[in-house]
Amino acid sequence: MLVAKSGGISMSANRVTPEQLRNWPSGKPLLALTAYDYPVARILDEAGVDLIHVGDSLGMVVLGMTDTTGVTMADMVRATEAVARGRKRAMISADLPIGTYETAEACVENSKLLLQAGADAVKPEGGKEGQPQWKALQEAKIPWIGHLGMLPQKVLEEGGYKRKGKTDEEVQRIKADALAMERAGACAIVLELVTPEAGAEVTSALKIPTIGIGAGKGTTGQIRVSYDLLGLTPWSRPGFVKEDLGFARQITEMVKGIRKSGRGELG
Repeated sequence: MLVAKSGGISMSANRVTPEQLRNWPSGKPLLALTAYDYPVARILDEAGVDLIHVGDSLGMVVLGMTDTTGVTMADMVRATEAVARGRKRAMISADLPIGTYETAEACVENSKLLLQAGADAVKPEGGKEGQPQWKALQEAKIPWIGHLGMLPQKVLEEGGYKRKGKTDEEVQRIKADALAMERAGACAIVLELVTPEAGAEVTSALKIPTIGIGAGKGTTGQIRVSYDLLGLTPWSRPGFVKEDLGFARQITEMVKGIRKSGRGELG
């Protein structure tokens, strides 16, 4: 396998690109997981993950915040740089944190910072109110992924994490926003905490792929927060994560075993 170097980072010749994501073959599984650091990114990449997403969920699972609204561009840039050092094949997308894309100009400026840090695409949240930003990203030739359904950056406004698509009117609104995103050049759309019926209907209406999280089995692919699957955050595991690898328990048992030995020996 040929490997090219960009900015001192090794890149696989068969790296997944935004254009490949946009034209993802129907019926081909699409697997996306989050990473916020070099070792997890490298492990996921070598295991064959298609898309590594640097989510502003790092505020909760890495920085100990109660939600994503305290995450800054500096947080996202540093995490994206670390993830980029660990990948060769997978595509990298990165969240634009809250308050960084309120205008089209700010959206483009901050998106360029994430691309410079190693992202292949950026992800703003929200529907049709973001059309000026979508247009600006398209004109600047910046690949982007949409995000509809439950919007974590609006958790304080909405008073919690609430499932979307419970009524036909809401499903049609999500579908209309998704179609508008597709026309504006989005290479994929994340559907978070929508009903399974909404996830399937929106997916069937689009040519670009959908990536579901808590959205049923009818989406093109799935994304999960890697720390949830590893079991590193047992105090806040989402209901749609049915089982994990129990790393928190294993770490606890390791520490207790070292303490029990009475010598504090490591290794």
